[in-house]
Amino acid sequence: MAQAARVLCPGGRALAWRLYGIPAPGLPVQSRAGVAGAAGGRSPAAIAPNGSRRLLGAAALALGGAMGLYYTARCHLRSQDLRAERSATQLSLSDRLQLTLYQYKTCPFCSKVRAFLDFHALPYQVVEVNPVRRAEIKFSSYRKVPILLVQEGESLQQLNDSSVIISALKTYLVSGQPLEVIITYYPPMKSLNDQGKEVTEFCNKYWLMLDEKEAQQMYGGKEARTEEMKWRQWADDWLVHLVSPNVYRTPAEALASFDYIVREGKFGAVEGAVAKYLGAAAMYLISKRLKSRHHLQDDVREDLYEAANKWVAAVGKDRPFMGGQKPNLADLAVYGVLRVMEGLEAFDDLMRHTRIQPWYLRVEKAIAGAPQ
Repeated sequence: MAQAARVLCPGGRALAWRLYGIPAPGLPVQSRAGVAGAAGGRSPAAIAPNGSRRLLGAAALALGGAMGLYYTARCHLRSQDLRAERSATQLSLSDRLQLTLYQYKTCPFCSKVRAFLDFHALPYQVVEVNPVRRAEIKFSSYRKVPILLVQEGESLQQLNDSSVIISALKTYLVSGQPLEVIITYYPPMKSLNDQGKEVTEFCNKYWLMLDEKEAQQMYGGKEARTEEMKWRQWADDWLVHLVSPNVYRTPAEALASFDYIVREGKFGAVEGAVAKYLGAAAMYLISKRLKSRHHLQDDVREDLYEAANKWVAAVGKDRPFMGGQKPNLADLAVYGVLRVMEGLEAFDDLMRHTRIQPWYLRVEKAIAGAPQ
């Protein structure tokens, strides 16, 4: 507290001079004519007896220190009140939402959304979608997962695309704008990909729709906002595409991966057995095509290792997360993508041969410690 007072009031003599006209060290004494050291006039303090000046200076110093402590304590209590108000506001906003997530548990995009929801302590129901029939999402013309249905009072909104879901909900939590307004900021656009297939992309999906004050409170500066967006996009455009070639790298790994998918997914007994063996064989072959499409190295593990170490280097040694003292949206995105490999050989190799494990465990702990 005393240290804070020194910051607010650096030098009691300087403060005393400002309050009472007592000269601070290094500051010239002005006469009534305003000329330092001019003939024909000295300040009253300059002609006061030495003992009186020392007593007056000590009194002013004590008063200045007390004022500094008072304002420091008041600012500290006010900041605590503001943090409590923001937490209460966020809690009340989240209480207005009823969320239903349609997903494949082993999908990296769905895992990203769950990481976000869990970290922000947003309750949600999960509907596991059968990846063959997809009957659970027959209500939707958008046929991919994740899909998030959001009930806000009388309004029911459907959010598509993992990054849109995350950006829209974070905008809602920070700004309090109605969700039905927020989703208009992320319009879908249809186009043809390189194979001539129609695909849907969403505008602005890495951008949070905040005003200047809200953005400043959340990021502290433009650099942090730009960095978060860059690495969120990197997780979607590059990191995700390293998962399948690595978990289906060999026939044995492909079989182990599909055994995990069948156990965690929504399959019937016969359907699961067929999916396990035929799916493993098919994905082993498809992974070779993906390797060529994304120009991966002969040993795709090397691309995975390079990506992990690149991410760790971007986070740096001076902060636990890219978001500083807590994970930001980029931290949650990268964690969500990598998490789907847990329990598989690729994940064990990743933890063993890169520097990513300490960061990964910190994010895992931060999510587990989120208030429920």
